[in-house]
Amino acid sequence: MSEAGPGPGPVTGEPAVPVPLEQAVLETFFSQLGVFSHDRAKDYVEREREGSRAAGPAWASGWAALLAALGHLAAAEKAYHGMGFLGQKLGGQSFFSRKDSIRTIYTSLQNELRKLVTAGRSSAAGNSPHLEELLSHLSEQLSDFVQARMEIAEFYEKMYSLSSQKSIQSVELVHSLECILQKYSSRFHHPILSPLESSFQLEADVLTQLLKAQAEISEWRFLPSLLNLHGAHSKLHIWGQMFEKQRETRKHLFGGQTQKALQPPHLFQWLTRLKNALLSKFSFYFHEALSRQTGPSEMKALTAKTNPDYCGKISSFIRKYDAQNVSLIFDNRGSETFQGHGYHHPHSYREAPKGVDQYPAVVSLPSDRPLIHWPNVIMIMSDRAAELNTLDKVVHFYDDKVQCTYFLTRPEPQFTIVVIFDSRKSEKDSHFLSFLNELSTSLKNSKHFASLKPGSKG
Repeated sequence: MSEAGPGPGPVTGEPAVPVPLEQAVLETFFSQLGVFSHDRAKDYVEREREGSRAAGPAWASGWAALLAALGHLAAAEKAYHGMGFLGQKLGGQSFFSRKDSIRTIYTSLQNELRKLVTAGRSSAAGNSPHLEELLSHLSEQLSDFVQARMEIAEFYEKMYSLSSQKSIQSVELVHSLECILQKYSSRFHHPILSPLESSFQLEADVLTQLLKAQAEISEWRFLPSLLNLHGAHSKLHIWGQMFEKQRETRKHLFGGQTQKALQPPHLFQWLTRLKNALLSKFSFYFHEALSRQTGPSEMKALTAKTNPDYCGKISSFIRKYDAQNVSLIFDNRGSETFQGHGYHHPHSYREAPKGVDQYPAVVSLPSDRPLIHWPNVIMIMSDRAAELNTLDKVVHFYDDKVQCTYFLTRPEPQFTIVVIFDSRKSEKDSHFLSFLNELSTSLKNSKHFASLKPGSKG
């Protein structure tokens, strides 16, 4: 077997063990793949494959076949992270059925790897048994990796299809994803595959934590929402640094060179946008708890950095149309864990709220919720529950006794937005309807799933 040179010797002073050339090639390839440098990894194994064609040993054909498979793996990984396979139709069938789909590419690659597993086992007693055994072992684990990739690609397609839904059951998505991850846990654990496993786990952790954050925010649970958002943010930062460290050198037309960071793939950019959207929603739903940690001017400056800035948009609407109040109401009926704004010690006791306190305003602008209107608001929520529960209706109610107008809409099952005017307003006023529809649609966050497909707007 060819050698790449001596590796570091053990502490005991024994002679250094040479690292086989093939092992060094594999380690370099997977290191590049592990930092999402798909083009470089592909170019590297293709050069090595060209060089291996002149090799004489009988096992060289198996080595060349593995290098060819690795080149296909690098190309498949690039296509996967580009997400171009999502939502495309041909003859009424899913893009997964097309010849150039991710499923077809990965299935073909999996067949190549399985042939290598079989060939390696049958020739393990040949001239280079250790190499044949290594190639067979790696091919088997890579086959499992490819299968995991196909299932997660299907999971992303499922997420994309949910973009047209009125409501997304994030808890169910988390459960589905965790089932896939548990199924393939430790299935590609060889030390040479460590960079690939780490990059796979990094993506899985970010996606899981973002979906958990979405579920927790919709249940108005402060600490779990915060922890999951922070975890996803930290891992995305680590991921982003990988692209910063990979500099591309470009030559100018008139001489000289310039360097720029490698452009992150679409999947990374989408996960970053999802995190930012959830951060905006978190800042809105937990505005009061967060406001306790700083002054009003600093809080306003911080929320202004979020996109969208929900409090900023609502404040502008109130000023422009002279609304008396805009509130986000949380229906905590049946919730045994509800204790109010912010974090509460899990063993602290608080009596379950009753009456109007079962419908607290988690956000109220421009000031505290108008208690005089709350019985009216709760009555409308009860009487018009069927309309509100469709999650796409704006309910209008004018009370001639107090001469006030109420507009209500429900972005998700436990939350209702109410706008109160101290005068009569038309139920067909397009300014109010479009504002509430836009606000509600944004808080649902389902449209963001549509932007999983490159070129789509979320």
